[in-house]
Amino acid sequence: MPTLLRVDGYRFFFFSDEHLPKHVHIEKSDKYMRIELETLKVTDNYKMTSKEIREVIEIVEKHKQDFMEAWNEYFNQ
Repeated sequence: MPTLLRVDGYRFFFFSDEHLPKHVHIEKSDKYMRIELETLKVTDNYKMTSKEIREVIEIVEKHKQDFMEAWNEYFNQ
């Protein structure tokens, strides 16, 4: 499971057997969420607060191009 970024205690990653739409998983201690890269839509959330969700979305938005490139490179798309 490739880690794409670690920042502010969050780990951004995807699994080696992912599916479309392109998305990134985020975890911080026992909290977890998943965000679609194209739309920045939160598609899964476990214990993240509204503040944390906003923080994560900002980070994903800032690194979206890098995440998309990593996805395309890893999955050869």
